[in-house]
Amino acid sequence: MRLMLMIPVLALAACVEKDKVPSGAEDFATFCSACHGAGGKGDGGAAATLDRKPADLTRLSARNGGVFPGTRVMAKIWGYTGGRDGSSPMPQFGPLLQGELVPYDGGDGIGTPTPVRLVQIAEYLKSLQD
Repeated sequence: MRLMLMIPVLALAACVEKDKVPSGAEDFATFCSACHGAGGKGDGGAAATLDRKPADLTRLSARNGGVFPGTRVMAKIWGYTGGRDGSSPMPQFGPLLQGELVPYDGGDGIGTPTPVRLVQIAEYLKSLQD
């Protein structure tokens, strides 16, 4: 009888795990580290094949007067600044645009509905600042 009660619980646990949203660090490793490197310094394995060296993402705040430029970062990773017309090597990350939208204020005081996985990457980048 006890085994019969466990089967639905295990099936539910499998469904929850299947729908697990990757963390910002996991998505960064999957989508960004090839160019930007595991630590975000622009030294990924694919960096040498690019015409322009990838940005050192650990210096974003330092280059912005000590303030993390969340709105600019979000615009870049969401594709508003260069990724769509081919002028930037930044790819579009379709899977990251799927799923739940959450309000994101990148520092401009405006909570914009934003895909949660993009928010998680932006927050991960914020944690990498020197």
